[in-house]
Amino acid sequence: MLVTNAYLLRRAYDEKYAVGAFNANNLEQIQGIIEAAEEEKAPVILQASQGAIKYAGLDMIATMVISAAKNSRIPISLHLDHGTDFKQNVQCFRAGFTSLMFDGSLLPFDQNVAITKKIVEIAHPVGVSVEAELGRVGGTEDALTEEEVATLMTDPAEAERFVKLTEVDALAVSVGSVHRMRVQAAELDIDRLRKIQKVTQIPLVLHGSSGVTDESMRKAIAAGICKINVATALNMAFMRGMSSALKEMPDEVDPRRILGRGREELKKVVKEKIRLFGSTNKA
Repeated sequence: MLVTNAYLLRRAYDEKYAVGAFNANNLEQIQGIIEAAEEEKAPVILQASQGAIKYAGLDMIATMVISAAKNSRIPISLHLDHGTDFKQNVQCFRAGFTSLMFDGSLLPFDQNVAITKKIVEIAHPVGVSVEAELGRVGGTEDALTEEEVATLMTDPAEAERFVKLTEVDALAVSVGSVHRMRVQAAELDIDRLRKIQKVTQIPLVLHGSSGVTDESMRKAIAAGICKINVATALNMAFMRGMSSALKEMPDEVDPRRILGRGREELKKVVKEKIRLFGSTNKA
């Protein structure tokens, strides 16, 4: 069934677990994520990133996820990941997304507030939830030092003001993770996270989780993280499966046999993450 992030995250907030928010770029990835969540009896968030929307098309991504959700036994939300502006959020809203995100992390505080608030005003009256971002999660391409990562982290006092002014349902925070890391090496600032949770009292979101150690993620969930984004780890698994199939079957002409192997490898990672996040049997 198709639900909103707010619906999923409120229970996660109360019961101290996190819902996996998995990025999907094609049919096989959507299938693998949902199959894994069904087998784990877990709620799940399917995310469309900028890259996925550009690659597959907004309507195609939305139609595939909505169709799959209607035929599933578990609660599924369709979420816009890192929405770039007000216009794109409106487009996703019209396409049937049940959760939106505006990433104003590169903007001045007041401008981030203003645009986020506009999106909340159109989304909340019809039951669509909204995530925003404060602080900035860098990427590996930025080649940031630990000191530079620290300067980009979310300020608890600003987070408190931001949530009161915008009334968002969830807040993505920067506490030490980095996008597109291929190894799990990052440790999160759990003390900062606890302070943000104390003053905001809403579900918090972790971006860039593929590079975070499992133990640090467990501590983050206990400190208030309720939604954890996973993208790079899934892409790596998907490509690993396809590469293995191509080596075993170099003359294969049926793409389904190659893509299917990628789907199976991705499923394994999704199930591992769901168990780590504590959302098994929470559907």
